[in-house]
Amino acid sequence: MQLVISVLSSNQTDLIAEILPVIRDCNCNIVEIRSSQLSHAAAAYLLVQGNWNQIAKVEATLEHIEKRLNIKIQTLRPESKDKEKTSDCIPYSLETISLDKNSVVESITTFLIDRNILIEEITGSSYQAPYIQSSVFSTKFVILAPPELALLSLREEFLDFCDQLNIDAILEPIKR
Repeated sequence: MQLVISVLSSNQTDLIAEILPVIRDCNCNIVEIRSSQLSHAAAAYLLVQGNWNQIAKVEATLEHIEKRLNIKIQTLRPESKDKEKTSDCIPYSLETISLDKNSVVESITTFLIDRNILIEEITGSSYQAPYIQSSVFSTKFVILAPPELALLSLREEFLDFCDQLNIDAILEPIKR
């Protein structure tokens, strides 16, 4: 059984130092973990695994930590992922960079979803570019292209789409 844990804090509390001992003490295993500082907030995302009793103990203990530290913790028991749906898909890395515009990520995700491309992961950030007085936004996507999709036409269509929005992009397969 698996449990997804999302932790948010408005201060720089070391969330990981509070959460990891709980997982260990409840005899669960970490499958995935991500943690980051977002401005003056902290966020952590974990996927843990254990039997139903161990997962229930983690959930109960996290409720106490949430109250004690005055942070937000959400948990979700995900349904098993349909591996056959994604097993034939081709993984791609998609990286973009453009002037910081509000709708860049939305435009790219809409383009992908309209073509039944699964988005596994998105990361992005805005930063001040050297030599110019403008903010730049860069993104990195991990996507899964369905096997029936014509990859050459997808690449051409995506690069045309990016040219229209003045986005520099790289779309390349991920080696398995």
